[in-house]
Amino acid sequence: MRADAKKNRDHLLSVAGTVVAEQGAEASLRDIARRADMGLATLLRHFPTRDALLDALLRTSFDELTAKAAALETSGSPQDALASWLHACVAWTTTYRGVTELMAAAIEDPESALHASCVTLRAAGARLLTRAQAVGAARGDIDGTDLFALVAALAWLGDQPALAPRSARLYEVVTDAILTSGSSA
Repeated sequence: MRADAKKNRDHLLSVAGTVVAEQGAEASLRDIARRADMGLATLLRHFPTRDALLDALLRTSFDELTAKAAALETSGSPQDALASWLHACVAWTTTYRGVTELMAAAIEDPESALHASCVTLRAAGARLLTRAQAVGAARGDIDGTDLFALVAALAWLGDQPALAPRSARLYEVVTDAILTSGSSA
């Protein structure tokens, strides 16, 4: 990729991050292009669909959360590792309104640009859960799919203005229900 094209792509992603954080995942592509001082055609050359743009925008965060899970697998107690990752995941999902619905749909749709990233993220959380279950620090009757659904549910709460003030407390309730030793980082 030419240097100017990469610079345009990076600028579009930066602006898209701001706009999606403000307006949610359904933010206007035209608005993103306008705020980046570029034409819609330029945006569409780099990102031909909304999913392609969101995938590029979210992939870095997904990769960071997956890497965090890998690092946590070998450090600290399994309970603390799971609680720490769960907290980071829920905190991240509230950064971009509406992303929770996209992630839930993408994990079921192999054709989605977000599918592979979501599956990888779910698997990373499942490994942490399995590790905690192996030492009796987490309930044995849930799996990675359940954990991913709980992250989505907690993130959805954070997206709802009327419920957002309760989200931190409910995060603690859910984490305490998952972890058998009662610590919720």
